[in-house]
Amino acid sequence: MDLRAELLKSIWYAFTALDVEKSGKVSKSQLKVLSHNLYTVLCIPHDPVALEEHFRDDDDGPVSSQGYMPYLNKYILDKVEEGAFVKENFDELCWTLTAKKNYKPDRNGNSLVSHQDAFKLWCLFNFLSEDKYPLVMVPDEVEYLLKKICTAMNVELNSCELDDFLSQEPQGQGGLTVWQFLDMVNSGRFLRGIEQEAISMAVEEVYQEVIEDVLKQGYLWKKGQLRRNWSERWFMLKPSVLSYYMSEERKEKKGSIALDKHCCVEVLPDKDGKRCMFCVKTLSRTYEMSASDTRQRQEWTLAIQTAIRLQAEGKKSLHKDLKQKRREQREQREQRKAAKEEETQRLKQLQEEKERKLQELELLKEAQRQAEILLQEEEQRRRQQHEEMQRTLEIQLREAEQARASMQAEMVLKEAEAERQRKRILELEDMQGRLQEALQQEVKARQDEEAVRCAQARLLAEEEEKLKELMKLKEEQEEYIIKTQREKQVLKQEMENKNKCLEEAQKQLEEVRVNRQRVDQDVMAAQRKLRQASTNVKHWNVQMNRLMHPIGPGDKRTNVSGGVFAGYQPLLSRRDSSLKLKQRVEDKDSDPTRENSKENVSNGGNSSVLPSPDADTMATEPTN
Repeated sequence: MDLRAELLKSIWYAFTALDVEKSGKVSKSQLKVLSHNLYTVLCIPHDPVALEEHFRDDDDGPVSSQGYMPYLNKYILDKVEEGAFVKENFDELCWTLTAKKNYKPDRNGNSLVSHQDAFKLWCLFNFLSEDKYPLVMVPDEVEYLLKKICTAMNVELNSCELDDFLSQEPQGQGGLTVWQFLDMVNSGRFLRGIEQEAISMAVEEVYQEVIEDVLKQGYLWKKGQLRRNWSERWFMLKPSVLSYYMSEERKEKKGSIALDKHCCVEVLPDKDGKRCMFCVKTLSRTYEMSASDTRQRQEWTLAIQTAIRLQAEGKKSLHKDLKQKRREQREQREQRKAAKEEETQRLKQLQEEKERKLQELELLKEAQRQAEILLQEEEQRRRQQHEEMQRTLEIQLREAEQARASMQAEMVLKEAEAERQRKRILELEDMQGRLQEALQQEVKARQDEEAVRCAQARLLAEEEEKLKELMKLKEEQEEYIIKTQREKQVLKQEMENKNKCLEEAQKQLEEVRVNRQRVDQDVMAAQRKLRQASTNVKHWNVQMNRLMHPIGPGDKRTNVSGGVFAGYQPLLSRRDSSLKLKQRVEDKDSDPTRENSKENVSNGGNSSVLPSPDADTMATEPTN
């Protein structure tokens, strides 16, 4: 139940109290006064001309509740802010207006409840009443409220007597009005022998619990944060906060503990001379407290856990939640009761239907007896007709026998024909099966052939690529052979030139051998030259062996210098130029085969090696 609905219930009592003639309408002047008072208690800025402007088309006549509601919603209820006003002052205003007209306590002063207690019971009634106008409280809520009051006084409520009273009391809209409820409480029927003060304390306790959402209150010992001493404080627990005061009059507030879903309560062991201890843990601090006994500690911890659970579930009031659950339970009971009544009504209808069908069955039995008599008469007539028909049928049967004999003969012929047709069909089916099998084999063969063709095409493509590679390699090999052959011819020419040089060197050595006896110094010089020539010849043989191998692109020939053939360098350079010219001429001629080129290279190599022993002999002869 939201704040607007709570306010509307109290305003409804004030509006009906101003309706003296019970016509459902109130004069505009009275509504001005009521609206002014509502502005004041709800702490809303006054708007004195709003009512006149809202009803400027109807200045003379009174205003009904339906006509006052738009103004009330727009200018008052829409501006109300929860927490900006004191709800008790608002309820006292509405109670004052309605109590003058409707509340009639005992004039002799024998009423069990005081005027202030009656106001609190009126507030409790509004809280527990149904959200329907006129406001009534169903018997279940009446019993719940009376049980709460009796429990606060440690008295047990007589439920049977309450049920008898509720059955005798006329109830409008399925429940008691607030004035019937107050008369019932003042009658003392359920609170006999209880003093007015005890009743007042019980009503106050229930009022604080239900209306002010006080889950529990009482004295506890609290440990200080700074001085760490123990002080006795009056604690009051609400769903969102745990406040503590100096005394139960709640005049001096010492502090409060804000509760949320992150808080928790834990039981602590006895220490510091205190027993029955527990603590409330918040995000910023832990509060240690001590109860008077174990029962009080359990009640406090359960109440604080309930408040934390309400905060975690996003609920502001425990009793609003409980009221909603009780209302849902009543609705479920009513639904079950309605379903049970509907089932009973359905069973009653079925019973009536069964009796009606039994009567119909009796009528059917009588009709059956009459039908049996008529059936016997009809049977006799049918027998006569049957005999006549039998004679006629015998005649027709003989004719049919003759026709059947002729038809049998015809059927034999047709069966033979049908047998031939069946054989023919079987043969055709067999042939069709063979044809289908052959067709499948042909399809499979074509698929295999297609796969083989694809493989052959792939192999042919690969062979063609390999053939191209082989042709390319063959061309490269032929070019390499031609190049090698040309190089070998050049080497052969060079070897011939070197042989001529060696022959000339041998002639010079012969001259030196004749003249060595003449001049010893010339001999020694000749020996040095011969040794140098021997070294150069060996080096030249190594170079010849290297020249026998093909020279790749980018390779450079090493020039031979020094030794005995140093004086022949100009001649060799001219001979090399002539060899190159000869090589160009030979390139124009036909290319020789690879075997001939190899043989020429081997012969050239032998010719280059032959002078080596002579050089060694010449180098060693002077020593002998």
